Amino acid sequence: MQPIHILAKKEDIAEKVIVAGDPGRVKIISSLLEDPKLVNENRGFLIYTGKYNGQRVSIATHGIGGPSIAIVLEELIMLGAKEFIRFGTAGALVPEIDLGDYVIVTGASYNGGGLFQQYNKENVCISAVPDFELTNKLVNSFKKHGLKYHLGPIFSSDAFYAEDPEFAERWARRGMIAVEMECATLFSLSLMRKVRSAAALMISDSLVKGNIWISKEELEKRAKEGAIAILESLTS
Repeated sequence: MQPIHILAKKEDIAEKVIVAGDPGRVKIISSLLEDPKLVNENRGFLIYTGKYNGQRVSIATHGIGGPSIAIVLEELIMLGAKEFIRFGTAGALVPEIDLGDYVIVTGASYNGGGLFQQYNKENVCISAVPDFELTNKLVNSFKKHGLKYHLGPIFSSDAFYAEDPEFAERWARRGMIAVEMECATLFSLSLMRKVRSAAALMISDSLVKGNIWISKEELEKRAKEGAIAILESLTS
């Protein structure tokens, strides 16, 4: 099967891929590569391929939400990608997590139905968990670089503007430490397609500290610092 949305060739895509929702973040990460080459810009899904530590790595945009990352993941797999790390943003659900901290994800809760029901052919919930070895590499790399991180499960939401204090309290009570929109799809689909995936998230806002947001400058700084740790974990 040939990709419909990503107009790249198999030789353009590395086996190791960092995926991010924001094309701007993809540009930031790609600037850390040796000789990055833009291999796709169709549909706004910017993808760059270059080298880091002598190994080929692709940096790909996956857009917002489960359906968007599912399309990009499926098509990257068609093109030969085998390892994925999502580097995204998330909102804190617990007060001990500060703006600019990182979360290395150990699992993702989600509401059933929709995309998941279509893939599973029935309304069941499967374990949305990352690859242990990739996650362990992330932990070791973030620790090595002295970056403040939290390990824990998160909730993958489909409705950004429906997240309110009551939503935050409910999911925090269930043990979730942050909320974002793509990890559950990434982990579930990776298990189905027999590829490896993990995720590291930057805390851009807090739903329990007055709905405060990080500045654009600080977020870009954290993106560069985190990207180096992730690139080293992928290529070590």
